[in-house]
Amino acid sequence: MAVLRVGSRGSQLALWQANHIAAALRERGHQVHIEIIHTTGDKILDVALAKVGTKGMFTKEIEEALHDSRIDLAVHSLKDLPTELSPKFAIAAITAREDARDVLCSVYHASIESLPQGAHVGTSSLRREAQLKAIRPDLQVHPLRGNVDTRLRKLKAGEYDAIILAAAGLHRLGKTHLIRQVIPVDVMCPAAGQGALAIEIRSADSETRSHLAFLNDDAARITTACERALLQSLGGGCQVPIGAYAEAHENHLHLVAIVAHPVTGRVLRAEGEGDNPFPLGESVGQMLLARGAAQVIQEVYASGVIAPQQP
Repeated sequence: MAVLRVGSRGSQLALWQANHIAAALRERGHQVHIEIIHTTGDKILDVALAKVGTKGMFTKEIEEALHDSRIDLAVHSLKDLPTELSPKFAIAAITAREDARDVLCSVYHASIESLPQGAHVGTSSLRREAQLKAIRPDLQVHPLRGNVDTRLRKLKAGEYDAIILAAAGLHRLGKTHLIRQVIPVDVMCPAAGQGALAIEIRSADSETRSHLAFLNDDAARITTACERALLQSLGGGCQVPIGAYAEAHENHLHLVAIVAHPVTGRVLRAEGEGDNPFPLGESVGQMLLARGAAQVIQEVYASGVIAPQQP
């Protein structure tokens, strides 16, 4: 069988993901080596994500290694992967999806609703911050960077009353002990692709593509395609809080999405149903634009200095 080199970021969660895919490939008889690649996003830890104007900040260096044939495939959190890939690359598989929702973690508090007036909450995401402020404008929201262990350690040390993280990462690492609330989608809409892993290859590498086909999950592929079509239709990214969550029921899709203003906290919502993920994502995106998302995006990028970034 083939010898496959897997590219991954070096964080604990990224390595869990890479090893998860490697184990599945080894079960098929492949030899697998994991190459750790440090990305721009890993090197800039003292700045909020929304202020880092780098497209593909968690993927650029990995794609360079893929292009140079130093690795054969890359394992990404799908939400980190830009919606527009270079024609040189392709997503060979999207694995079965973990819980896509966000969770509230706290030592003492059971839910967003039960947080005391003016409580300090940590999050790395403008999307989470904007939706949080929409329901609890009294909360003090602070940037939170670092790996999962670092974030949980800061919480336990009392630096925050609560922090908000993705359920998927905590489940994968077995660090669920501080989860107090799984936040409903209608309260906090997840990031497009959250909870899904994407396996990226060189477009022309048909042999590696065939080795990875068994990893693809049809439901995850369809729902995330719908969410990413929505994201692409809006042209937004880290500077614009955008959420999208699709569910499939017997190939029929339901999509809910939000765009929020990062300063005012105003949240725009839209949803729709359909059978084809791409037109559905596009149509819900157009609904949001018509309801005021175009103005939000225009205001965020009004200076013309910062080009729209992908999450």
